[in-house]
Amino acid sequence: MKKDRLNVYFDPSLTAELEALAARRKVSKSQVVEAALASYLSPDAADQREAAITRRLDRLTRAVERLERNQTITTEALALFVRFWLTTTPPLPDTKRDAAQAKGRERYEGFVETLGRRLAKGNSLVKEVSEDIAGLRSEQ
Repeated sequence: MKKDRLNVYFDPSLTAELEALAARRKVSKSQVVEAALASYLSPDAADQREAAITRRLDRLTRAVERLERNQTITTEALALFVRFWLTTTPPLPDTKRDAAQAKGRERYEGFVETLGRRLAKGNSLVKEVSEDIAGLRSEQ
């Protein structure tokens, strides 16, 4: 069978890899390049690449959807807390404000420490809420 001759240029490191592969397989470098090019140009290879890309995009889409759901839960939880706190906390008289601010700083430090421990252990409100919802559904 007649074959066309082509002159191509490769990076030296790629040439070394091509030579090593041809030697391992005991075939010519031309056969290795021809097989690689045929594989690259075949419709099956394009379909396989497209399927792989589609799977990756699906995984990314699911991850983004989880992030959106978690963000929504976080935002709603914070909004409910702020609304509850604002509607139930009476204003303080000026004489008690300094003591209340000192107590607030102390509580905030405790909150930050607790938050750090929970995050270090892998605990999360989203996980707890999801488990609570699953438990409520199973009870019904």
